[in-house]
Amino acid sequence: MITIYLKQYNKIIRNADTELFDELGYDDILWIDMVQPSIKEQKAVENFMEISLQTKQQVEEIESTSKYSESENAIISNSNFFIPTGDSFEVEPVSFILSNEGVLVSVRQADMRTFREAEKRLQMNYRSYSTGYHILISLLEVRIDFDADLVELVGRQVSALSKDINTEDSIDKEVIHRINTLQERTMVLRENIFDRQRILSGILRSERFPNDIYPRLQLMIKDVNSLISHTDFSFQRLDYIQDSALGLINIEQNEVVKIFSVAAVVFLPATLVASIYGMNFRYMPELDWVYTLPNGWDLPVGYIFALGLMVLASGLTMGYFRYKKWL
Repeated sequence: MITIYLKQYNKIIRNADTELFDELGYDDILWIDMVQPSIKEQKAVENFMEISLQTKQQVEEIESTSKYSESENAIISNSNFFIPTGDSFEVEPVSFILSNEGVLVSVRQADMRTFREAEKRLQMNYRSYSTGYHILISLLEVRIDFDADLVELVGRQVSALSKDINTEDSIDKEVIHRINTLQERTMVLRENIFDRQRILSGILRSERFPNDIYPRLQLMIKDVNSLISHTDFSFQRLDYIQDSALGLINIEQNEVVKIFSVAAVVFLPATLVASIYGMNFRYMPELDWVYTLPNGWDLPVGYIFALGLMVLASGLTMGYFRYKKWL
């Protein structure tokens, strides 16, 4: 799909007919926006603009020259845009090409809120967008505003996670997964905000943009720097939360190990007594310890003595542990 924004009758007109390229010139066109363009639409734009559109591989490259570069005929810039998906977001690359005549060409593969908002601004105040340079800056401004919303969203999720951990006595795998997910989102968010910073720095160094754009660039760079600082804080906070969660897990594991250790030590003396009296020696005097009751029954005193000795040894061990406050 292709949308052509025309400057006619002191207003902006939308059109999707590529045959207009045969009738119009650069001065009549402000912006060419393509969403999942067909081969025919790509060829029509390339022939009209006398440029080659970038491939998907070129758009997704991470080198600085692939993010912003200038040639004799055009300015090429590639940037990643976020698409919200519930509490998360997806990353979608977008390619921008600015001709020397001030015509902006944008190529993307998905519908994005940023472009809808920029279009509304263009229709409401078209006099402020006299060239494609102004359209590009407006798109970046809207994107930075939405980036700020995503940074705030991640910040709220981190705060909620921190509150949940502080109110829980035990930590399960789900909490660790939530921490890892938020860390991944924060890193992706920070990486793409850096992407915006590199593009703005390239524009700031350029001499092709209108002079009224550069004061806006200074403010945008300040906003981007503040977003980077905020994501750094969120990432550090996630590190602290992760350390706290792992500390709680270690405490829980230590409690379990402590119980098994105490149980083993408590029953160790009893086990020693049982082992001694379980020896198969020919002579063991306790076997002959018998007390005859008045009714004539024989009571095995040795057996009772061994059981009592085991209970006494375990009791003394428990008492010693409690005295030392190990229990």
